[in-house]
Order: sequence, then structure tokens, then C-alpha cells
Amino acid sequence: MRSKRKKNFFYGIMFHHFHDQKKHYKGQGSIDRDRLYSLIKYFGKKNILDPEEFIERYKKDELKKNHLCLTFDDGLKCQFDIAVPVLEDLKLKAFFFPNTINLSSKPDYLELYRAFRHLYYENIESFYDNFFETLQIKNLDLFFKKKSKIIDHWKKKFPFYSYSDIRFRISREYLIDDDKYKKTMFKLFKNKKFDYKKKQNEIYMNTKDLKRLSNLNHNVGLHSHSHPTLMRLEPRNKQINEYSKNKKILEKIISKKINSMAHPCGSYNKFTLKILEKLNIDIGFRSTLMVDMQMKKINNSKLEIAREDHSNILSNI
Repeated sequence: MRSKRKKNFFYGIMFHHFHDQKKHYKGQGSIDRDRLYSLIKYFGKKNILDPEEFIERYKKDELKKNHLCLTFDDGLKCQFDIAVPVLEDLKLKAFFFPNTINLSSKPDYLELYRAFRHLYYENIESFYDNFFETLQIKNLDLFFKKKSKIIDHWKKKFPFYSYSDIRFRISREYLIDDDKYKKTMFKLFKNKKFDYKKKQNEIYMNTKDLKRLSNLNHNVGLHSHSHPTLMRLEPRNKQINEYSKNKKILEKIISKKINSMAHPCGSYNKFTLKILEKLNIDIGFRSTLMVDMQMKKINNSKLEIAREDHSNILSNI
């Protein structure tokens, strides 16, 4: 397999969803164990560094352009059930970044929303149609027209998203607030008779899983407590609470100091970076390879290491 894109810098590979024939559903962007094996073969096992080596080489300025690390966001059960056995078989270690609200009775609804739209609709376009019909926003086409530059920017930043995916995400960010979004989704839940409380336990890792990851010497890092999708817009006190709480809970579970993190949805600002510095985080990951306007280079700082989404890699090999 040959990639159309040549990298001349080190970076992380970002994974989220996995599926199998038994427990975990096949959804947009998900891959199975065989595809993970193929991807690791494509990267070259010798190029994939364990987390602590990646961190130490970064500190010593010894990372080379062929060096990679594997990262897994959101603390998903499918990662533990499908990806971890592959990593253990190949004797590879990775970064895992769970948000911790899912260890309480109040879940992060983001993944529940995702499960719902994949399990209860024939295809993703049917969900989008139903969502906007239920939302009942006037002049929706005019809104998208006004946001055309932002939509085009997102397409460059996240090429694995379809334009429908982006319009849906742009609506969540610029058109409706969290409360309106939640009310709309819960109305759809009710119409489709979706038991989200039952599904919660099937989607997220539990305390035992996180302990096991750490005992296997995978690096468990921060991803915020409740996974705000726009951390950069959150007030400083909220950001401090998000990461401090996330760190406190995880360190209690794994009995180790946390030294890594990934920005939820790649969103952060200068205050976020200062907060993470005070929390003694050695390395942090973004969610794209793009050099954003506030950045001077691809790996702008130890808390802004670039990542490539595995879905984007698959489209180029």
C-alpha cells in the first residue's frame, strides 16, 4: 500500500471507533481488528513508539520524521475489546484518553447520540433529515450559505467528513445551544424508543478496564471530564475544573501520575495550554495535521502535537 501523502514530521495516529460481529456495531468511520492489523503493517511496526519513548524522545528533540504513536480517544469499550488485544498481540503500547463523566451516573451523551443515529436509521442521511425536520429551523439553507467559508475550511481540516456531516456539526456549533440540541435528540430517542441508559454500559470503558490498561503499561491520559466540544469557548474556571477533575479521577483509578492528554475535538486556547502546564502534562495532542492561524508550525508545542485520523489515512492508501 502506498500513501498519496508524504509526511516529513512526527505525529500521532488518532483512533475512535471499532466494530466486530458480536457486540460492537459498525458505524461511520469504525474499523475491525483486521483493518487495525493492516494499518499497523502499513505504518511499519518499527516506526510506532511506545508512549513513554515518544515523550522522552520529544523532550530530548530526538523524534524523527518517521516516528509515530497510536492514540485512542473517549474511553470507548470497543477500543478495549477490539483494539487492545491487537496491540498486546503485537507488543505495542498506546495512549488512551478517556473523559471521566461516563464513570458516573451522568453520561457523555455524544457517543450515545452517535450510537442512536447508526442503530436506528437506515443511513446517516436519514438521521440528518429527521434531525433537521424535528429541529424546525427556518431559513436553514440561508444559514448554511452564510457559513459556506467555514464549511469549506472544515472540509479541508477534516476531509473524511462528508458535507452533510459538516453541516450537522456546524449547526451544533453556530446555530443551536446544548440545551436545544439535547431536547431535539431526546425527542428523537422517545420517537424511536431508544433506551440510552441501557446502552451507556455497552459504549464506555469502566474503572476495571482503565486499571487494566494502565497495568498493561498503556498510557492513560486526560481528555477532560465532560468532553466539551468547544473547549476554547469555555471560561477559564470551567476549563480548570474539566481537566483537574479528569486528572484527579484517573489518577485515583490507575494509581499513577497522568502526564499526557488530547484536546477534545481539537479545541483549546492559550488558557487551556497554561492550565495543562500547571497540571504537569508532558505532551498533548491536537486532532488534525493542519497548521491553524495561531500556530507557527505543525507541532507547535509539546501540548499541540499533530494527529492524523485513521479514516483519513484509509482514504489515501
